[in-house]
Amino acid sequence: MGRRNLRAILSFGLLLVVAGVLVAQDTPEQGAPQKSAKTFVVNGKTVDAQVMDIDGRSYVDVDSLTQIALITNGSITVEPNRIVMTIPAPASNTPANAAGAASGTAGAAAPADTAPPPAAQGLSKEFVTVAISDLAEMREWRGAIAAMITYGLAVSESWASGYHDRAQDGLTQAMLTAATDDDRQALGLLQNEFNTLTQWSSDALAQRQALNGAKTIDPNSLQNDQALAKINTCGEFLSGMLLSGMFGDNASCH
Repeated sequence: MGRRNLRAILSFGLLLVVAGVLVAQDTPEQGAPQKSAKTFVVNGKTVDAQVMDIDGRSYVDVDSLTQIALITNGSITVEPNRIVMTIPAPASNTPANAAGAASGTAGAAAPADTAPPPAAQGLSKEFVTVAISDLAEMREWRGAIAAMITYGLAVSESWASGYHDRAQDGLTQAMLTAATDDDRQALGLLQNEFNTLTQWSSDALAQRQALNGAKTIDPNSLQNDQALAKINTCGEFLSGMLLSGMFGDNASCH
């Protein structure tokens, strides 16, 4: 049976359940059958069809249901022995949609935050761990050279190179772990301490090879050694700075 040739009557109660719309209807007067026309509004849109009120009951033309289906994004199928109408469930009002509706931009995606993240501040834990370990290597190296001078110990070039290489490896590790601005500034001071210690160690070994006893076997020479005093002061400052977690500066490390 064709859709245009079929004129079925659906009660308003069934339409109210399926389409989810409210059709106001007046209370008919008692007596003879009354017929009147009403406008059919679905989801705020007027359907191009009239609702007929006959004896207190409301009826709508079957073909008008097609318009209802289009308005509600649904579908209607007319079969020989039944009429099937499908109305999709309304979308849930998610927090994101609710916020968008409140601002007049419902459904619009929030603009991407293109601002770069703030730079990390302070000394990173990994850098502090590596730098403190490297300072310990330098301190051991410094103590070994001081013991050579104090006690007149015989040393070889490879013996001194071992201390230098371990301290150099620690400095390289510190370079690789430096992640914040404070790390990189502290790394510069650590590099200065290594350079000063390297120069002081080289001078002491050179004096020892030249048999300069005033520089290499006199215990009192260390008390008057300004380069050693600078190394000691910078090392103590660096240890305290690293433990504080924040970068600081000191003239002894320059």
